[in-house]
Amino acid sequence: MRPLAIALILPLALAAHLTGGTPEGFTSLFNGKDLTGWKATGDMKVWGADADKGVLFVSGGGGGWLMTEKEYSNFEIRLEYKMPKMGNSGVGLRAPLKGDPAYAGMEIQLLDDANWQGLRPEQQTGSIYDVVAANKINSKPFGEWNTMRIVAKGRKIKVEHNGEILVDANLDDYKNRNEKHPGLTREKGHLGLQSYNFRVEFRNIYVKEL
Repeated sequence: MRPLAIALILPLALAAHLTGGTPEGFTSLFNGKDLTGWKATGDMKVWGADADKGVLFVSGGGGGWLMTEKEYSNFEIRLEYKMPKMGNSGVGLRAPLKGDPAYAGMEIQLLDDANWQGLRPEQQTGSIYDVVAANKINSKPFGEWNTMRIVAKGRKIKVEHNGEILVDANLDDYKNRNEKHPGLTREKGHLGLQSYNFRVEFRNIYVKEL
């Protein structure tokens, strides 16, 4: 092989090694360059993609939720996110396109926990927002990348954050929350990312249907 060809291949091979590529059995929800496959419930202008960094981002509030065009029932979703100081966002599960996914569907909270004060346990990162509290706070300092893995299978919801399981819940144990959170009874819906205040970045967003 000619030296030029080798020089071109090596950086690509290194990039593939560093990113790890799409996990086996998963589909990427972000193509790394634009928002194909997504639509916003608010101002689409605050949502964007930085192809140079390979990140999907929200630049501030007013964007509502960025929702997948496709609906999912039982699934595993993996993603990485980076918070700014006082950042706030969330991952919507089984949500309709109308209404607040935190109530009409389910929201897994994402937060710069260290700099928010006076939160209830059900409002901390990894919690099923306002329903099931994460069993601890293990968020990295703002400006660093965090990993999240969520498994939704029937009535069981498991949330793993930075390698630790924070929620392992059976929604049937929280029927007293159904009136305020009717989304807990939904069997299918869209996945989403929340626009709340400041810029939050996401990358390596993958889903596998179960």
